[in-house]
Amino acid sequence: MIGQHLLADLYEVASELLVDDGLLAECLDEAARRGGMHAIGAPVLHRFEGGGLTGYLLLSESHIAFHTYPEYQYIALDVFSCGQADSRAALSVFVTALEPGRERITRAPRGTEIPHRD
Repeated sequence: MIGQHLLADLYEVASELLVDDGLLAECLDEAARRGGMHAIGAPVLHRFEGGGLTGYLLLSESHIAFHTYPEYQYIALDVFSCGQADSRAALSVFVTALEPGRERITRAPRGTEIPHRD
C-alpha cells in the first residue's frame, strides 16, 4: 500500500464557518502539522460567487483539499497521505474546528497492488 485516502463528508456545520477563509486556511496548516505532514507551499483558497470555498494544501506526502457548500451546511474534505503520515490526526483538526452535527468518513487504501519492498 502506498498511502491512505480519507474522504470526509461533514454535515450540519455552521454556514459562517464554511465561508471563513482564515479559519479554513489555519485548519489546512494545522492538519498538516498534526498529521506529521510537510507542506510544499502555503494553503490556496478560492471563493466562489455563491460564497462557497475550495482550498488545498500540497504536501510532500500528497494533499489535503476541501470544498464547502454553506447553503447546505456541508464540507467535502479529502486527506491523501503516503508514508508514515497520520491522515486521521489531520482530519481531526477540521472536525474539532467545524463541529459537524454528523460525519461520514470513508477510508480508501491506495496502491494496494504495488508489491511490497523491504
